[in-house]
Amino acid sequence: MVSMNLRQLRDTRKLKAWLKAGETVELRERNKVLGRIVPEETVTPPVEWPDFEARARAIFGDRVIPAVDILLEDRENSRY
Repeated sequence: MVSMNLRQLRDTRKLKAWLKAGETVELRERNKVLGRIVPEETVTPPVEWPDFEARARAIFGDRVIPAVDILLEDRENSRY
């Protein structure tokens, strides 16, 4: 846990950096803990991904695309 005394508290850049990193900061005076500054927990909702399989099925149906064969064929045709 990071700690700083009250004089160091004037340097708000360090304090902000520690809080943004999720660190709890102890406030001290003459090596006695006066209190703690705890960062606020932000709850981010989970990202909802689109259903890529349903999209592909809507576009291509049930057919299988031989992507590897097409790639190898293109590489053979594009030789210098």
